[in-house]
Amino acid sequence: MLSCSHYHPTLHHHHHHYNHRKTHHSTATFLIFASTPSNDPIIRTHNSKTSAFLLHTLNQHKPQLQNEPHSPQKQEQKIQEAITQEEKVKLLELTLVTKKRIPQFPGSNFPQFPAQKVSPLDTLFDKDGYDDEEEMIVKAVEIRRKVTAEIFKQVMMKKGKFGITYSTNLADRLSDFIDFVMIKAAALKKLHEFEGLSFNARAKYVIEELDVVPLIRWLKHNGLSYPRIAKLIRAAGGDVESIRRLADWLKSIHVRGEFIGVVLTKAGDNILERGNKELVEIVECLESNGVRRDWMGYVMSRCPKLLSYSLEHVETRVKFYMDMGMNKTDFGTMVFDCPKALGHFTLEEMNQKVDYLKAFGLNNEDVGKLLAFKPELMCCSIEERWKPLVKYFYYLGISRDDMKRILTIKPIVFCVDLEQTILPKVRFFKDVGVREDAIGNMLAKFPTLLTYSLYKKIRPVVIFLMTKAGVSRRDIGKVIALGPQLLGCSITHKLDISVKYYLSLGINIRQLGEMIADFPMLLRYNIDLLRPKYRYLRRTMIRPLRDLIEFPRFFSYSLEGRIIPRHKVIVENGINFKLRYMLGTSDVEFQKMVEAAVERRRRFESGLINVTESNSHSQIVDSSCLELDTRFNPQVADDASGEGVDHFSDTEENVDHCSDTESSDHFLGT
Repeated sequence: MLSCSHYHPTLHHHHHHYNHRKTHHSTATFLIFASTPSNDPIIRTHNSKTSAFLLHTLNQHKPQLQNEPHSPQKQEQKIQEAITQEEKVKLLELTLVTKKRIPQFPGSNFPQFPAQKVSPLDTLFDKDGYDDEEEMIVKAVEIRRKVTAEIFKQVMMKKGKFGITYSTNLADRLSDFIDFVMIKAAALKKLHEFEGLSFNARAKYVIEELDVVPLIRWLKHNGLSYPRIAKLIRAAGGDVESIRRLADWLKSIHVRGEFIGVVLTKAGDNILERGNKELVEIVECLESNGVRRDWMGYVMSRCPKLLSYSLEHVETRVKFYMDMGMNKTDFGTMVFDCPKALGHFTLEEMNQKVDYLKAFGLNNEDVGKLLAFKPELMCCSIEERWKPLVKYFYYLGISRDDMKRILTIKPIVFCVDLEQTILPKVRFFKDVGVREDAIGNMLAKFPTLLTYSLYKKIRPVVIFLMTKAGVSRRDIGKVIALGPQLLGCSITHKLDISVKYYLSLGINIRQLGEMIADFPMLLRYNIDLLRPKYRYLRRTMIRPLRDLIEFPRFFSYSLEGRIIPRHKVIVENGINFKLRYMLGTSDVEFQKMVEAAVERRRRFESGLINVTESNSHSQIVDSSCLELDTRFNPQVADDASGEGVDHFSDTEENVDHCSDTESSDHFLGT
């Protein structure tokens, strides 16, 4: 940079040099706008150093400069002509947002306009540039809207300690609220106490008076994203206080803080317009029909649409369930378990689902009990969930009566996904050897099987049976088909303990596998009930272990009710039967067998029949006993003699049931 030609290095001339620098500065400013070779003037203010260089380069134009007009009015006019209309709008927006003057520094491109007493918007448009008055008004409103948005962001950052990104994103979604603030700020100018304030001050006053920034901070603290906050503020319009009023009321009915925002945004557009009295009437209606007061917060959090209904509509929905035979206790429990069953669906959809359930042979009261027990059924789609499932059950050979049984025993089956839950299990059963025609009977017999996790429950049990219990690959399909309940047992607390007990009796693992294939329920019995039966078999009946291996169903019969009484009859009559003939018949058939055996022994001892006839008669009796055993259903006999489930201790059964429930609930995502 060249030095100024008037610079004097001596200290004596320092003051003189300073006056020269001021002169050169003003002269250079004039020369820039008056003497540039091009038609467009350079809008730039130079300091003393740059002006010295400029004077040196423009020295040849000095004669011409002396004749040029250099009044301040001409200079300002040329500056105005050099700025386009778009630049004017941007500069005006900047000047309206901030109260401070535009920064001026060496090299600055911003011109400084003289102070004006009129509104800056009056200087934006000229008659030649805008002939349409409506277009001028629209442009002016757009500028005011942008200015109001900037003021809102400044208040957000200053008062609410929000970041620039969050403030900008929220302001971009609050166009209606920004317009409301802009209109309110413009209207304040008519009031005497605000007529002397600028638009910026009035807009800031309106924002602070609405107290919207603390509300935004509170909503953000309770987990609401800025799109939901913007939606809520837009719904409130200018009545931001209604949000705070409704939030306080939701707290009074035990809605937790993290769910208040969810209820406010999902309850409906008219929720902010409703008074507390209307909302209290809805709560009192539910409370009078069995929904406890301390449940209300949970119910409204899961189904906010209930607050948007009128009292008459809520009463109609309550009556819909009460007409199906529900009492208040069942209704209150149902609403707590599944609030959407009451308020999420239309009455037409609810009637369609009830009619579809009745098509399985259920009456109105049965459907009411079913929905009270499993209200999640009301949340399932007929077209997307129930019809494909019913069609697949028909394909597996499950009749309508069996479907009714599945629906009443395990209704959650009609809530699971067919593609992701049921089909993989059916394919797995086919892969392990269960016949296709037996799968339907197995599912109808034990529908709970469809709720177990394939990878956490079913497969581990199958692997355990094949590796630890001795079940062969050939028999595993038979075991699952005959005893699907085994797949619901806990490996640690039930199956492993049972296997170790049988092995401790001297039964090898191959024999145990054959016993399980013959009678899969063997592993489900409580060991504490098995020990006295085994002790009686070995010590009192003096039977070999081979008899138990041949007839593992021995453990399924009651010791006091069947084993001891029939053993006494055999001892008293001096006869003997195999265990399957001794225990596997009804009381009438057993008595006939005993009488026939006694008569045969009497005739043999009296010499009325020879050995050949005795052997022939023995074969006939044995064949008849075998026929009885083949026709005999041990489960039916157990039920007739009071046996069956009493072989299980309540403690063990409950442990298995709880573990199964947890597994199925985890698998179903409930």
